[in-house]
Amino acid sequence: MPKMKSNSGAAKRFSKTGSGKWKRNKAFSSHILTKKSPKRIRNFRGTELVAAADQKALKRLIPGL
Repeated sequence: MPKMKSNSGAAKRFSKTGSGKWKRNKAFSSHILTKKSPKRIRNFRGTELVAAADQKALKRLIPGL
């Protein structure tokens, strides 16, 4: 049986934490920033955890991790 291939796009966007949860970057932070408030732009920084409902699907996309 061949090796499982992970979805390379998903592998670049998500990473696992030490406790086994998934980490992701926040969306809507890259362009058309002039109409977004400074507070909103600040909140785009950093990472967030993937919702619990989506973690099962993510495990299927990235089987190696």
